[in-house]
Amino acid sequence: MSGRRHSPRALIVISCVLCKNHVSTEPAIAERARAVIDWARRGGRKVAFVRHDGPEGDPLAPGEPGWPVWPALGQAEDEPTFAKSVRDAFSNPAFGDWVAGQGAGGVVIVGAQTDFCVAATVKGAIARGLGVTVVSDAHSTLDSASESAEQIIARHNGEFTKAGVNLVTTKALVGG
Repeated sequence: MSGRRHSPRALIVISCVLCKNHVSTEPAIAERARAVIDWARRGGRKVAFVRHDGPEGDPLAPGEPGWPVWPALGQAEDEPTFAKSVRDAFSNPAFGDWVAGQGAGGVVIVGAQTDFCVAATVKGAIARGLGVTVVSDAHSTLDSASESAEQIIARHNGEFTKAGVNLVTTKALVGG
């Protein structure tokens, strides 16, 4: 682990939606995210899902087949979903209010896409004075023209660490 230590009280699951083209084809991403979600629930932490609402015609537009949160993540009925239309989840004031309402001095972040929504939400959380933990193997992205998804994830993990983020693996966080 690196960065400042904090006691995270809220878990943020970012844009883990059904759109198959939204994350790398790494099949274990949903399993690791689910393990972190289960860990959060066992510890009494609150879980929120953040869904990207794309524009009309986009695979992530409201009502499109790729728009709902992945059922494999097992979102509970009492766990809110917050919409966003830009990268930073904190752009939705209701989301920021929810995090503050949890008394959260820190947040744990998993999801997609690493280089867009995850990175922007990490910056948004830091800007609000929150401690941030990113689960290094539970966020994902797509290949770009110049980098593989794995390279993008590794680069961002390094950037997160330099920014003071507590970077942990799923195994280190949840045990086992």
